[in-house]
Amino acid sequence: MTKLPRKPNVYNRNNRRRRSGFSRELAVLYEDDAVVAVNKPPGLLAVPVEGSDAPSALSILIDEFKKKRERVLVVHRIDRFASGVLLFAKTQTDREALIREFLQHTPLREYVTVVRGQLTPKEATLVHYFRREGMFQKLSSERDSKAARAELRYSVTSTCREASLVKVTLETGLQNQIRVQLAAVGHPIVGDRKYAPAEASEKRIARVALHAVRLQFVHPRTGDEIAVDCKLPPDLQSLIQSLRLAPRKRR
Repeated sequence: MTKLPRKPNVYNRNNRRRRSGFSRELAVLYEDDAVVAVNKPPGLLAVPVEGSDAPSALSILIDEFKKKRERVLVVHRIDRFASGVLLFAKTQTDREALIREFLQHTPLREYVTVVRGQLTPKEATLVHYFRREGMFQKLSSERDSKAARAELRYSVTSTCREASLVKVTLETGLQNQIRVQLAAVGHPIVGDRKYAPAEASEKRIARVALHAVRLQFVHPRTGDEIAVDCKLPPDLQSLIQSLRLAPRKRR
């Protein structure tokens, strides 16, 4: 596993916060000549949206790396209101190699999330089929030729009467996948107003309680395994503590 920089660079857009209160800072978790991995804050788009001038992780990095005469190219995405590790490539050749990895679902993509209720069993694999309709993923069936297969593994690390703290490992990588699959089994993610409208009343966190905590991939040039970890942000830590979900320390 690679060591992370002790004092990572922090890039931002105009050093301001939008009215939503979400940060626009990008802390660099890992960087070399081929790739750069950042900690994307919640509320920031991964890539620009057509017809919008809203900042994105990609646009911020392009502006910053242009000063160094370097390129930044998108490799994968995470949800706008999720946070955590986001990977970019610096050359087209590196990008193509990394995209092949993601298409084969070989990178390890781990998330931490908080869901409603006590999720059972404590460990399981979920498989569903999605069909995208507009901005939403709709559940479908294996017989649907236009549906895509979604698979994840989860393990519950702590529970209380109201919620469960869960580690999720993606086996596939569809848009909104974790949010849709957990909602489909009756345990929507806390703060997910899109797939669980009742979450609009949640006051302890202002976004989806979902964080990309680890990304492990094969370096496109060296072939080495690179693991990038990203600690939980303050708002998610606060939610976990308020729900008393923190795992007990062993004596």
